[in-house]
Amino acid sequence: MRLRVRGPGGQSTITLEDTATVEDLLRNISQATSLSSYDVKYGYPPQPLALGQLDAQTKVTDIGVNLNGEQLIVSQRDDIKEPEDKPSSSLEHRQSESQTGKQTSKPLSLTKKKNSIENDAPEIPSPEHGGTIVLRIMPDDNSCLFRAVGSAVIGAMDAMTELRSIIAQSIQEQPEFYTAAVLEKSPDDYCRWIQTEDAWGGGIELGILSKHFEIEICSIDVQTLRIDRFNEGCPTRCVVVYSGIHYDTVALSPSDEPYTHAYAPPEFDTKIFDSSDPVILEKATELCQILKEKHYYTDTSNFQLKCNVCGGLFKGEKGATSHASETGHYDFGEAG
Repeated sequence: MRLRVRGPGGQSTITLEDTATVEDLLRNISQATSLSSYDVKYGYPPQPLALGQLDAQTKVTDIGVNLNGEQLIVSQRDDIKEPEDKPSSSLEHRQSESQTGKQTSKPLSLTKKKNSIENDAPEIPSPEHGGTIVLRIMPDDNSCLFRAVGSAVIGAMDAMTELRSIIAQSIQEQPEFYTAAVLEKSPDDYCRWIQTEDAWGGGIELGILSKHFEIEICSIDVQTLRIDRFNEGCPTRCVVVYSGIHYDTVALSPSDEPYTHAYAPPEFDTKIFDSSDPVILEKATELCQILKEKHYYTDTSNFQLKCNVCGGLFKGEKGATSHASETGHYDFGEAG
């Protein structure tokens, strides 16, 4: 049994045995969303799925709802607060709310800490494809997701405005799906926000763009090596690398034996791959393993932010958004 889970941090796929129980399903949802207390909806239009009211040992196949192939919408329960040290959904995945619950009036601008990997990116030989798997690093300008996807699907890194417009149009065309519960703000506010140059993209945007361009997008999380698949089942795919507050793109660059070094410029890259080819994804994961060892990721539960306006230091998303609400300072950089 396979089902999709869409949470505050994006979308992922869960696979369960036919003997799986409600307890197994709840545990998998918690692992996929990093939420310990949540509400679940399913179907079209979305309706509540009260898993917590069922016997934990009941088989999922016996609950009276066929979840095979279904998408579950998971949202954090408002009346229970997550622990302070628990990773929240990443800064790339949603516009934040302050500790008081009041949204900041505009997006935070965040500059990630420079990492030596930019001058020493790993290269993975792929003799099966006559080339080298490389990481194409995107500019750090709050549009990295749009640049990463755009460079793959339309061969242009500067199509951010076009892709942001596609997001807004898709949300407006599907109001029954992209509700305030899914977007965590009103659809109109979200559409205005996502079209600003400082707005970060995440799971919602990857899902929309994958469907618009009829391609599977695989997002590999460097810190956990988890692969989130959007629009799974399409004949072609591209691969992006998610490092906590930033997205880059995986590419195959033509090279010579033993394929350990890529020398061709990016315009000769291949970034669209056959989905039936498992090797590219294996090589991309191997590349991300090296990135993880080099600590090319941001631990969003513990990282420190510096206000570029006043120099104040704040822990994580909550500290930054609270400071922004109180002072009107929206320009932050990763400290340390």
